[in-house]
Amino acid sequence: MQKINKAIFPVAGLGTRFLPATKANPKEMLPIVDKPLIQYAVEEAVRSGITELIFVTNSSKRAIEDHFDSNFELEATLREQGKNDLLDIVKGILPDGVSCAYIRQKSPQGLGHAVLCAKQLVMNEPFAVLLADDLIDGTNQPCLKQMIDKFTEMQASIIAVEKILASETKKYGIVDVTSEEILTLIRGIVEKPEPNRAPSNLGVVGRYILTPRIFTLLENTSSGSNGEIQLTDAIATLLLEEKAYAYQFQGKRYDCGSKLGYLEATVAYALKHPELAADFKRSLEMLVT
Repeated sequence: MQKINKAIFPVAGLGTRFLPATKANPKEMLPIVDKPLIQYAVEEAVRSGITELIFVTNSSKRAIEDHFDSNFELEATLREQGKNDLLDIVKGILPDGVSCAYIRQKSPQGLGHAVLCAKQLVMNEPFAVLLADDLIDGTNQPCLKQMIDKFTEMQASIIAVEKILASETKKYGIVDVTSEEILTLIRGIVEKPEPNRAPSNLGVVGRYILTPRIFTLLENTSSGSNGEIQLTDAIATLLLEEKAYAYQFQGKRYDCGSKLGYLEATVAYALKHPELAADFKRSLEMLVT
Protein backbone atom coordinates (compact mmCIF):
# COMPACT_ATOMS: atom_id res chain seq x y z
CA MET A 1 0.00 0.00 0.00
CA GLN A 2 1.62 3.23 -1.21
CA LYS A 3 1.13 6.54 0.60
CA ILE A 4 1.32 10.12 -0.64
CA ASN A 5 3.95 12.08 1.29
CA LYS A 6 5.28 14.48 -1.37
CA ALA A 7 3.64 17.32 -3.26
CA ILE A 8 4.95 19.39 -6.17
CA PHE A 9 4.03 23.06 -6.47
CA PRO A 10 4.82 24.41 -9.97
CA VAL A 11 5.36 28.13 -9.25
CA ALA A 12 7.69 29.19 -12.06
CA GLY A 13 5.05 30.90 -14.21
CA LEU A 14 5.45 34.56 -15.12
CA GLY A 15 1.96 35.67 -14.10
CA THR A 16 1.50 37.87 -17.16
CA ARG A 17 -2.27 38.15 -16.69
CA PHE A 18 -1.66 40.18 -13.51
CA LEU A 19 0.93 42.61 -14.79
CA PRO A 20 2.09 45.07 -13.57
CA ALA A 21 1.35 43.64 -10.09
CA THR A 22 3.49 40.58 -10.88
CA LYS A 23 6.41 42.42 -12.46
CA ALA A 24 8.45 42.14 -9.26
CA ASN A 25 6.14 40.04 -7.09
CA PRO A 26 5.30 36.36 -7.80
CA LYS A 27 1.65 35.83 -8.66
CA GLU A 28 1.59 33.05 -6.06
CA MET A 29 2.32 35.70 -3.42
CA LEU A 30 -0.76 37.77 -4.28
CA PRO A 31 -2.88 37.87 -1.12
CA ILE A 32 -6.38 36.55 -0.61
CA VAL A 33 -7.30 38.76 2.36
CA ASP A 34 -4.24 38.19 4.59
CA LYS A 35 -2.52 35.10 3.18
CA PRO A 36 -0.80 34.61 -0.18
CA LEU A 37 -2.23 32.15 -2.67
CA ILE A 38 0.64 29.72 -2.27
CA GLN A 39 0.03 29.47 1.47
CA TYR A 40 -3.54 28.30 0.89
CA ALA A 41 -2.23 25.53 -1.38
CA VAL A 42 0.44 24.53 1.15
CA GLU A 43 -2.09 24.49 3.98
CA GLU A 44 -4.34 22.22 1.92
CA ALA A 45 -1.42 19.85 1.32
CA VAL A 46 -0.35 19.80 4.97
CA ARG A 47 -3.92 19.19 6.18
CA SER A 48 -4.03 16.29 3.73
CA GLY A 49 -1.01 14.60 5.28
CA ILE A 50 1.77 15.86 2.98
CA THR A 51 5.12 16.22 4.75
CA GLU A 52 7.49 17.07 1.87
CA LEU A 53 6.83 20.19 -0.22
CA ILE A 54 8.67 20.58 -3.53
CA PHE A 55 8.54 24.01 -5.19
CA VAL A 56 9.52 24.32 -8.85
CA THR A 57 10.54 27.97 -9.09
CA ASN A 58 12.55 30.39 -11.20
CA SER A 59 15.07 33.12 -10.39
CA SER A 60 12.34 35.71 -9.69
CA LYS A 61 10.49 33.66 -7.07
CA ARG A 62 12.74 34.16 -4.04
CA ALA A 63 9.82 35.73 -2.18
CA ILE A 64 8.19 32.29 -2.00
CA GLU A 65 11.29 30.78 -0.40
CA ASP A 66 11.51 33.68 2.05
CA HIS A 67 7.84 33.33 2.98
CA PHE A 68 8.28 29.72 4.14
CA ASP A 69 11.63 30.39 5.80
CA SER A 70 12.15 31.68 9.34
CA ASN A 71 12.45 35.45 9.83
CA PHE A 72 14.36 35.76 13.08
CA GLU A 73 14.37 39.58 13.11
CA LEU A 74 10.60 39.78 12.65
CA GLU A 75 9.99 37.06 15.25
CA ALA A 76 12.27 38.78 17.77
CA THR A 77 10.52 42.13 17.23
CA LEU A 78 7.07 40.62 17.69
CA ARG A 79 8.26 38.83 20.83
CA GLU A 80 9.73 42.02 22.30
CA GLN A 81 6.52 43.91 21.58
CA GLY A 82 4.41 41.23 23.21
CA LYS A 83 2.50 40.54 19.98
CA ASN A 84 2.31 36.84 20.65
CA ASP A 85 -0.77 36.28 18.49
CA LEU A 86 1.06 37.59 15.42
CA LEU A 87 4.19 35.69 16.43
CA ASP A 88 2.22 32.44 16.47
CA ILE A 89 0.83 33.21 13.01
CA VAL A 90 4.28 33.88 11.57
CA LYS A 91 5.87 30.82 13.18
CA GLY A 92 2.95 28.63 12.12
CA ILE A 93 3.26 29.32 8.39
CA LEU A 94 5.23 26.08 8.04
CA PRO A 95 4.35 23.50 10.72
CA ASP A 96 6.93 21.34 12.45
CA GLY A 97 7.62 18.09 10.65
CA VAL A 98 7.07 19.57 7.18
CA SER A 99 10.07 20.19 4.92
CA CYS A 100 10.54 22.37 1.83
CA ALA A 101 12.76 21.81 -1.19
CA TYR A 102 13.26 24.19 -4.10
CA ILE A 103 14.36 23.44 -7.65
CA ARG A 104 14.56 25.93 -10.49
CA GLN A 105 12.96 25.56 -13.90
CA LYS A 106 15.49 27.39 -16.05
CA SER A 107 13.01 28.41 -18.73
CA PRO A 108 9.19 28.27 -19.07
CA GLN A 109 8.58 24.97 -20.86
CA GLY A 110 5.14 24.04 -19.63
CA LEU A 111 3.51 22.27 -16.70
CA GLY A 112 4.78 18.87 -17.80
CA HIS A 113 8.37 20.09 -17.79
CA ALA A 114 7.89 21.72 -14.37
CA VAL A 115 6.70 18.41 -12.92
CA LEU A 116 9.61 16.61 -14.58
CA CYS A 117 12.05 19.00 -12.88
CA ALA A 118 11.12 17.42 -9.55
CA LYS A 119 11.85 13.84 -10.61
CA GLN A 120 15.04 13.43 -8.56
CA LEU A 121 13.29 14.66 -5.43
CA VAL A 122 10.22 12.47 -5.81
CA MET A 123 12.05 9.32 -6.95
CA ASN A 124 9.90 6.19 -7.24
CA GLU A 125 6.88 7.32 -5.24
CA PRO A 126 3.36 8.44 -6.08
CA PHE A 127 2.97 12.17 -5.49
CA ALA A 128 0.59 15.10 -5.62
CA VAL A 129 0.66 18.20 -7.80
CA LEU A 130 -1.08 21.38 -6.66
CA LEU A 131 -1.50 24.51 -8.77
CA ALA A 132 -1.87 27.52 -6.49
CA ASP A 133 -3.92 29.38 -9.14
CA ASP A 134 -6.78 27.03 -8.31
CA LEU A 135 -7.89 27.95 -4.82
CA ILE A 136 -10.24 25.20 -3.66
CA ASP A 137 -12.41 25.58 -0.59
CA GLY A 138 -13.22 21.99 0.39
CA THR A 139 -16.77 21.40 1.59
CA ASN A 140 -16.01 19.01 4.46
CA GLN A 141 -12.31 18.28 3.98
CA PRO A 142 -9.50 19.54 1.72
CA CYS A 143 -9.76 18.60 -1.95
CA LEU A 144 -6.38 16.88 -1.86
CA LYS A 145 -7.37 14.82 1.20
CA GLN A 146 -10.44 13.63 -0.68
CA MET A 147 -8.19 12.59 -3.56
CA ILE A 148 -5.67 10.85 -1.30
CA ASP A 149 -8.51 8.82 0.19
CA LYS A 150 -9.51 7.76 -3.33
CA PHE A 151 -5.89 6.91 -4.16
CA THR A 152 -5.66 4.76 -1.04
CA GLU A 153 -8.70 2.88 -2.28
CA MET A 154 -7.78 2.59 -5.98
CA GLN A 155 -3.93 2.72 -5.92
CA ALA A 156 -4.01 4.58 -9.25
CA SER A 157 -3.61 8.14 -10.50
CA ILE A 158 -6.45 10.49 -9.49
CA ILE A 159 -7.18 13.69 -11.41
CA ALA A 160 -9.49 16.39 -10.07
CA VAL A 161 -12.20 17.52 -12.48
CA GLU A 162 -15.28 19.68 -12.41
CA LYS A 163 -18.19 20.30 -14.74
CA ILE A 164 -17.61 23.30 -16.97
CA LEU A 165 -19.58 25.19 -19.61
CA ALA A 166 -19.27 23.77 -23.12
CA SER A 167 -18.02 27.16 -24.30
CA GLU A 168 -15.00 26.92 -21.94
CA THR A 169 -13.47 23.64 -23.11
CA LYS A 170 -10.63 25.52 -24.84
CA LYS A 171 -9.38 26.58 -21.41
CA TYR A 172 -9.03 23.07 -19.94
CA GLY A 173 -7.82 19.56 -20.40
CA ILE A 174 -11.01 17.54 -20.95
CA VAL A 175 -11.41 13.92 -19.90
CA ASP A 176 -13.24 11.14 -21.71
CA VAL A 177 -14.82 9.03 -18.97
CA THR A 178 -16.71 5.76 -18.68
CA SER A 179 -19.56 7.08 -16.53
CA GLU A 180 -20.97 10.15 -14.81
CA GLU A 181 -20.12 8.91 -11.32
CA ILE A 182 -18.14 11.08 -8.89
CA LEU A 183 -15.12 8.77 -9.31
CA THR A 184 -14.87 7.26 -12.76
CA LEU A 185 -12.31 5.62 -14.99
CA ILE A 186 -10.66 7.86 -17.59
CA ARG A 187 -10.60 6.55 -21.16
CA GLY A 188 -8.78 9.52 -22.66
CA ILE A 189 -7.78 13.13 -22.13
CA VAL A 190 -7.52 16.02 -24.60
CA GLU A 191 -5.79 19.37 -24.09
CA LYS A 192 -8.03 22.41 -24.71
CA PRO A 193 -10.33 21.02 -27.42
CA GLU A 194 -12.88 23.01 -29.37
CA PRO A 195 -16.38 22.62 -27.87
CA ASN A 196 -17.54 20.39 -30.72
CA ARG A 197 -14.57 18.06 -30.20
CA ALA A 198 -14.67 17.83 -26.40
CA PRO A 199 -15.37 14.27 -25.17
CA SER A 200 -17.23 15.52 -22.05
CA ASN A 201 -17.93 18.60 -19.98
CA LEU A 202 -15.42 17.59 -17.26
CA GLY A 203 -12.44 19.91 -17.12
CA VAL A 204 -9.20 19.10 -15.34
CA VAL A 205 -8.36 21.49 -12.48
CA GLY A 206 -5.14 22.03 -10.56
CA ARG A 207 -4.99 18.93 -8.37
CA TYR A 208 -3.36 15.66 -9.41
CA ILE A 209 -2.14 12.47 -7.78
CA LEU A 210 0.21 10.69 -10.16
CA THR A 211 2.27 7.52 -10.17
CA PRO A 212 6.04 7.83 -10.77
CA ARG A 213 5.66 6.28 -14.22
CA ILE A 214 4.63 9.76 -15.41
CA PHE A 215 8.27 10.94 -15.19
CA THR A 216 9.51 8.52 -17.86
CA LEU A 217 6.58 9.44 -20.06
CA LEU A 218 7.29 13.15 -19.62
CA GLU A 219 10.90 12.57 -20.63
CA ASN A 220 9.62 11.11 -23.89
CA THR A 221 6.84 13.65 -24.51
CA SER A 222 7.52 16.01 -27.39
CA SER A 223 6.97 19.72 -26.89
CA GLY A 224 4.00 21.26 -28.65
CA SER A 225 3.83 24.14 -31.09
CA ASN A 226 4.32 26.62 -28.25
CA GLY A 227 7.48 24.84 -27.12
CA GLU A 228 5.87 23.51 -23.94
CA ILE A 229 5.72 19.95 -22.63
CA GLN A 230 2.12 19.32 -21.64
CA LEU A 231 1.30 17.21 -18.61
CA THR A 232 -1.96 16.30 -20.36
CA ASP A 233 -0.06 14.61 -23.21
CA ALA A 234 1.93 12.46 -20.79
CA ILE A 235 -1.25 11.51 -18.91
CA ALA A 236 -2.82 10.46 -22.23
CA THR A 237 0.10 8.07 -22.73
CA LEU A 238 -0.11 6.88 -19.12
CA LEU A 239 -3.69 5.78 -19.77
CA LEU A 240 -2.36 3.22 -22.27
CA GLU A 241 -0.41 1.53 -19.48
CA GLU A 242 -2.24 2.20 -16.20
CA LYS A 243 -5.68 3.01 -14.91
CA ALA A 244 -6.41 6.58 -13.89
CA TYR A 245 -9.55 8.08 -12.43
CA ALA A 246 -11.35 11.40 -12.69
CA TYR A 247 -12.69 12.68 -9.38
CA GLN A 248 -15.38 15.36 -9.02
CA PHE A 249 -14.29 16.82 -5.69
CA GLN A 250 -16.58 18.34 -3.08
CA GLY A 251 -15.90 22.05 -2.75
CA LYS A 252 -15.76 25.38 -4.50
CA ARG A 253 -12.92 26.26 -6.87
CA TYR A 254 -11.83 29.82 -7.58
CA ASP A 255 -9.77 30.39 -10.71
CA CYS A 256 -7.28 32.85 -9.24
CA GLY A 257 -5.27 32.77 -12.46
CA SER A 258 -7.92 35.16 -13.80
CA LYS A 259 -8.66 38.61 -12.41
CA LEU A 260 -12.36 37.89 -12.00
CA GLY A 261 -11.74 34.60 -10.19
CA TYR A 262 -9.18 36.28 -7.96
CA LEU A 263 -11.66 38.99 -6.98
CA GLU A 264 -14.40 36.41 -6.36
CA ALA A 265 -12.07 34.46 -4.06
CA THR A 266 -11.10 37.61 -2.18
CA VAL A 267 -14.74 38.51 -1.54
CA ALA A 268 -15.71 34.96 -0.57
CA TYR A 269 -12.84 34.54 1.88
CA ALA A 270 -13.33 38.01 3.35
CA LEU A 271 -16.98 37.19 4.00
CA LYS A 272 -15.96 34.27 6.21
CA HIS A 273 -12.93 35.88 7.86
CA PRO A 274 -13.50 35.94 11.65
CA GLU A 275 -12.25 39.51 12.07
CA LEU A 276 -13.66 41.06 8.90
CA ALA A 277 -16.81 39.25 7.86
CA ALA A 278 -19.47 41.43 9.49
CA ASP A 279 -17.92 44.80 8.64
CA PHE A 280 -16.98 43.70 5.13
CA LYS A 281 -20.51 42.48 4.45
CA ARG A 282 -21.89 45.87 5.48
CA SER A 283 -19.37 47.62 3.22
CA LEU A 284 -20.39 45.43 0.28
CA GLU A 285 -24.07 46.14 0.88
CA MET A 286 -23.37 49.87 0.85
CA LEU A 287 -21.42 49.58 -2.40
CA VAL A 288 -24.10 47.64 -4.30
CA THR A 289 -27.12 49.64 -3.16
